[in-house]
Amino acid sequence: MVVRPLLRAVIMGPPGSGKGTVSARIIKYFGVKHLSSGDLLRDNMQKKTEVGILAKSYIDQGQLIPDHIMTQLMLNEIKGLDQYNWLLDGFPRTVAQAEALDKECHIDTVIDLDVPFETIKCRLTARWIHPASGRVYNLEFSPPKVQGIDDITGEPLVQRDDDKPETVSKRLQAYDAQTKPVLEYYRKKGLLKSFSGTETNKIWPHIYAFLQTKLPDVSQKDAANPR
Repeated sequence: MVVRPLLRAVIMGPPGSGKGTVSARIIKYFGVKHLSSGDLLRDNMQKKTEVGILAKSYIDQGQLIPDHIMTQLMLNEIKGLDQYNWLLDGFPRTVAQAEALDKECHIDTVIDLDVPFETIKCRLTARWIHPASGRVYNLEFSPPKVQGIDDITGEPLVQRDDDKPETVSKRLQAYDAQTKPVLEYYRKKGLLKSFSGTETNKIWPHIYAFLQTKLPDVSQKDAANPR
């Protein structure tokens, strides 16, 4: 029996590129452990750990969390996953973080979701919510029956600050400035695998086919052996 080496993968892509959806599918089909820097940060802040308190102090001042804090947080978590295939999401965000990660473990592949910024702007700015219930509408895919009004309560819908056109543009510019060098870093190492497109459902089959060359599909096995 051939034992496959464990997969060490990173997923990258701008906000709104479908990273969450793609990550969920990779977990479902390939059974990898998913490590999201955002989830980990929120968890540490909620539990008021030393790193969590420190990270919150930067966020409260509207500052980026320094590389060494993010690196410490992620590397501590990675150490507990040495028996598993894993996928990092939201880390590394800078070249310094990528270099620190390299010192600790060998990355096999970096999946880059290359979605045009115009597509993302349309996708994010089309999102409106009903604050009281958290119901989400999308003007393109699932619009309300009456524009600007919640279907059930008849109350007005609002757009989150994060989804306003000017904020979306700023977030995309920040991603571009911070993350382009990281993509370049991995491209030079021959690890970057870009998947281009405007729809997650059309990009996904290509990602699935690529990962099948590295990992077995465990979704069939789970279906055959329900727990």
